[in-house]
Amino acid sequence: MIRFLITRTIGLVFVLISVSFVTFLMGYFAPGDPIIALLGNHTTHQIYENLRHIYGLDLPWYQQYFNFLNNLLHGSFGYSFYYQQRPAWDVLSIGLPYSLELGLEVLIVTILLGVPSGIISALRSNTRTDTTFTSIAVLLYSIPDIAIIIAFQVLMVILYQNNLPNLPVAGWDTWQARVGPVLITATTGYGYFARLTKTSVLEALSQDYVRTARSKGLYERIVIYRHTLRNACIPLITVIGPSLGFLVTGVFITEQLFNIPGVSAITLTAIAQRDYPVIQGTVLLTAATVVIFNALTDISYAIADPRIRVE
Repeated sequence: MIRFLITRTIGLVFVLISVSFVTFLMGYFAPGDPIIALLGNHTTHQIYENLRHIYGLDLPWYQQYFNFLNNLLHGSFGYSFYYQQRPAWDVLSIGLPYSLELGLEVLIVTILLGVPSGIISALRSNTRTDTTFTSIAVLLYSIPDIAIIIAFQVLMVILYQNNLPNLPVAGWDTWQARVGPVLITATTGYGYFARLTKTSVLEALSQDYVRTARSKGLYERIVIYRHTLRNACIPLITVIGPSLGFLVTGVFITEQLFNIPGVSAITLTAIAQRDYPVIQGTVLLTAATVVIFNALTDISYAIADPRIRVE
């Protein structure tokens, strides 16, 4: 296990360095000038050169990248070009709580709805209940979030115009405003989790240890809860891990269409203004969380299933 943790840590460092280097090069060779984007064309040459020196843009690319890595070692993404010399991390931290709240609530709702649906569908395989749950899961998984969001917002506007009960179509401050974004964003994940859970349960039911438990005369409830579901839910761990990794950036469309002040608005502004430190911060934050949660997933998988040996 110790060897595995060391390997994962080295892999994490390598991935972050690789991502930072690729992101830096994309920003460095991208067309346009962040200083011109910040000041506009109506500025003096002296002011332009002073700002380039302040931000270190007058240095060779390798020196700029070295400074960026040095900032990372000190827990900083550097200073934002657009947000008046504020640290890039401080800029991202403004929207980070909103994105984390939305992402966590979506994941919780997805699991609470998708996993039980998949279990019920598997236990009642080839029945009308199974057909209903499977059809709903496939339908919701197939429809893009943006189409459901637009349809929801149009419906809410119509209800509002006719003085009928409705939900807000923008904002995040009240629980009513959270219902729409959370439930709609959870629909796609619901379909995936439901189908995965059904497949896992059906596979577990066909295993020898389940047949052995039944042959011993155990109650069906014990066979299902103690032997089937415990092992069937193990594959879900491999899905939940990456889902946690994309908590922040996996809800960009929802944040934009529901006007939620999360990381997406900050990142899109940074892209438009060529604010490379903020863009790099978003990319590195996503890469770090994905790699970390993938490593935790592997560890959890090994703990949950004693048959797995970490080599």
